[in-house]
Amino acid sequence: MNTAATPALPIDVRLMNITATLLFALCLVMTLAAAGWWVLRQPFFPLAAILVDGEVTHSSVVTLRANVAPRLAGNFFTVDLANARLAFQSVPWVRRAVVRREFPDKLRVTLTEHQPVAHWGGEADSKLVNNYGEVFEANTAEAGDDLPRLKGPAGQAGQVLGMYRTLAPLFEPYELHLEELTVSGRGSWQAVLDSGAVVELGRGQAEEVAARTQRFLRTLAPITSKYGRTIESLESADLRHNDAYALRLRGITTVTTDPKNK
Repeated sequence: MNTAATPALPIDVRLMNITATLLFALCLVMTLAAAGWWVLRQPFFPLAAILVDGEVTHSSVVTLRANVAPRLAGNFFTVDLANARLAFQSVPWVRRAVVRREFPDKLRVTLTEHQPVAHWGGEADSKLVNNYGEVFEANTAEAGDDLPRLKGPAGQAGQVLGMYRTLAPLFEPYELHLEELTVSGRGSWQAVLDSGAVVELGRGQAEEVAARTQRFLRTLAPITSKYGRTIESLESADLRHNDAYALRLRGITTVTTDPKNK
């Protein structure tokens, strides 16, 4: 018995059926997505805790939570992690924050604090420099009084810190300590020692300035000894000359009195 073949649907009818199926599937997906988003935004998934890990020595966990929690909007699923990270990084001493969700209802924050290595700028508006050469604001009293002071144009803290790290070890064998280092807008360097002595180092890259400083330090003790002094009697020095330097020692003067004026 032969069965008659089912006639094929016209192509326009088939296209209509495919389009209707796709539209139905799209509407279903959009409905499910909207329903899912509505559910996630409901207060069924509140943040129950903020867990803080990492280097936290200058800010207590309680203080961190108190400062940041009011700035967090949403529940476990909808809270903006980027905004949460910025909120933690706005807290003094916090350099970097990594924020992630911890199912089912917690945020875990891993903090890295600034490690201060120097003061930056004048004492009136002093900031701090971390070990990456970044300037940050915090209570400078917490950093201690034994840090050196660096000065220079805005944006050059990293360069000044690099020069300090080059020069400071050069003074140590002579029991001199670099307490302050300044670079002018024209690139001239000035050092202040813990004894109060001021040394004009001149311009140049780190290698050039270091070479001048080493030559100066090698000859400082022989020169001071000629006047019955030690290197601690140094009051000031100017190394901005090509083949020599000017020197001033405490208690020594090159000014003579004209006998005619007696």
